[in-house]
Amino acid sequence: MTPAQCRAARALLGIPRPELARASGVPKDMIADFEAGVRRPGELYLRAIEQALERAGVEFIDEIGVKLSAGKR
Repeated sequence: MTPAQCRAARALLGIPRPELARASGVPKDMIADFEAGVRRPGELYLRAIEQALERAGVEFIDEIGVKLSAGKR
């Protein structure tokens, strides 16, 4: 997952950072820094963010983007 994909997924879902932080267990400051390209979290944190976004209804498309899951349209 890239920072742009994380931002796009949150935008598609209408999820603010604090909500993603609660759902993923990743500190919101770390999510903000990741989305801004300031730092890259460790793989466990990245996977937790990705899984939280997938549970909320997005699918990641390679390294190019995101889309809403079929069941969430």
